[in-house]
Amino acid sequence: MENLIAVFTLIVIVGGAGTYLIKAKRSGVKCIGCPAGGACSDNNKIKKKKLEGPVIAKKTIVISGMHCAHCVKSVTDSLNRINGVAARVNLSKGCAKILLDREVEESVMISAVEKEGFSVDSIRS
Repeated sequence: MENLIAVFTLIVIVGGAGTYLIKAKRSGVKCIGCPAGGACSDNNKIKKKKLEGPVIAKKTIVISGMHCAHCVKSVTDSLNRINGVAARVNLSKGCAKILLDREVEESVMISAVEKEGFSVDSIRS
């Protein structure tokens, strides 16, 4: 009897998830589970930030948890709000390439990424 209940519960859960995915795709959702509600698109233009001075350092931040263009845009915007930082985020590689024109504490960049709901795995120079 317990096995029957477990199997029935599993069928209901899998069936509900499948129904959700089918309805979401039919309604035009591009990214299932997207923090933007699936409304993100690949043509969100991300403006390149120009630094005020010459580049004095380059860093790579390895980021986990990004799934879509909206994730990339939110991380890029958050990092680019930091004075002295110009960021380019790559979804497929799960990292951000950072150019610095002044000394910026790594903790400031980590906080900017984590504020958007993602995790920083490492920072390399």
